[in-house]
Amino acid sequence: MFHNSRPTPSWCSLPIEMKLAIVDTLELVDVRTFARVNSESYNLSIPSLFRCVNIASAEALQQYAASVPKPYNRHIRQLTICTKRADQSGSGSPPIRITDALVGFLPYCTQLEQLTLNLAASLAKAVIPCFEHLVSLKSLCIDHCGDEDRSPLSERLVVSIAASVPNLRQLSLDRITRSAMHAPDLVGARPFVPVVKGDEDIPDHPILGRELRLPSLLRLPTLKKLRIRDTHLGDPNWESTPVYCSLEVLDLGSCYHESSDYNRVCTERIMGNIGHTVDECALSAALTAQAFARAKHPEKPLKKLRKVHLTPLFPVENVVDTLATLSDSPVESLSVQCHEDDVVDMCSALEDFLNLRAERGEDGFYQHLNEINVTAVHDLSDALDIGIGAKKGASAALSGEGADAVRRLKEYCRDLRLQGALTSPAQSTGTPHKEAVDVASEKQTSALDNVGIVAA
Repeated sequence: MFHNSRPTPSWCSLPIEMKLAIVDTLELVDVRTFARVNSESYNLSIPSLFRCVNIASAEALQQYAASVPKPYNRHIRQLTICTKRADQSGSGSPPIRITDALVGFLPYCTQLEQLTLNLAASLAKAVIPCFEHLVSLKSLCIDHCGDEDRSPLSERLVVSIAASVPNLRQLSLDRITRSAMHAPDLVGARPFVPVVKGDEDIPDHPILGRELRLPSLLRLPTLKKLRIRDTHLGDPNWESTPVYCSLEVLDLGSCYHESSDYNRVCTERIMGNIGHTVDECALSAALTAQAFARAKHPEKPLKKLRKVHLTPLFPVENVVDTLATLSDSPVESLSVQCHEDDVVDMCSALEDFLNLRAERGEDGFYQHLNEINVTAVHDLSDALDIGIGAKKGASAALSGEGADAVRRLKEYCRDLRLQGALTSPAQSTGTPHKEAVDVASEKQTSALDNVGIVAA
């Protein structure tokens, strides 16, 4: 009797596309092991090995640019670069030419989608044309991690870079320094906000021209998410710059050199100009009715706002007033972060807000609200970001007065006929380090019956 048996396919007989697809399913640690088998395995592993690249120091950047073959860079999808020196002393070490290193390989990253630059100092203008080649880049984060007084990062350079990315949708900026060219009033004047001098040589942009100031970011038509933290937002052009983008997420920080009132005016100026398209926003400064009085667009600001985040820098004493200012927006979710020392005051402010909501329930005051989250953090570096470059920090484990304040808030909600339920940290999140208040939706039967409190 004859048997027709088909030979079992071997790895060597598989087409290259199938081999690549198989390697693509492996965990990174397994890909690294597979890459050591032979030269074919190494070549098959290159797309997976270079999908996410993290360059942790200036020395590593220099070595990467000098040793990695240029064609490998086309496989990068996510790239994080820090230009701080690993050897902070720098004694006897030759200078590292950061811009030259970036220019050497960045244009080859043609499939790059997310780029994070943690810059210890400014870059030379020669880096700007590199970003014109990054047609797949959608998310750009630029964080100045150096000394703002000694090595500031100019707004003109940053705006030119962002405007050079053809299809940029998400932009996150930290500690960007105003240019003396656009902010001459800040030079030598109190409160002595750092400014950059000598950046006039940055070439004009084809669209923005010489107006390489932060408000010109609003003229980027593809931009959907904008986050600016720890940056002076006092440019009056925020109020008058024509808006060509439809921002969905707006995360505004404050300038620690300026007063709370000054930061509030800056936030209101920006909100009044672009708030009509925003779906989600994070605030570090209070809002008043002036935010709407400044509106330039025929549509009312914040009419689409569904999610509100208050950062740890937000003044507790302005919580109720700011939320009342936003009462005409269809807010569904409220997220509050505060320092662990402010938990008692924050819970008291939220009690006042919920009481106001109960009193004005018949007027539809926050009728769409179905979720409240309160998180305590140890310090500002633990704060969560929204939308862009989001980081998860360690939440504070509350005890003593803070825990009592959360308990009183839960009891207060129950007094307002809110359903209350206490869930242990292990049951709710799997981590014992978070103290939060969740307001979860129920079937609405009255002005307040749609809200329930859960502490995690």
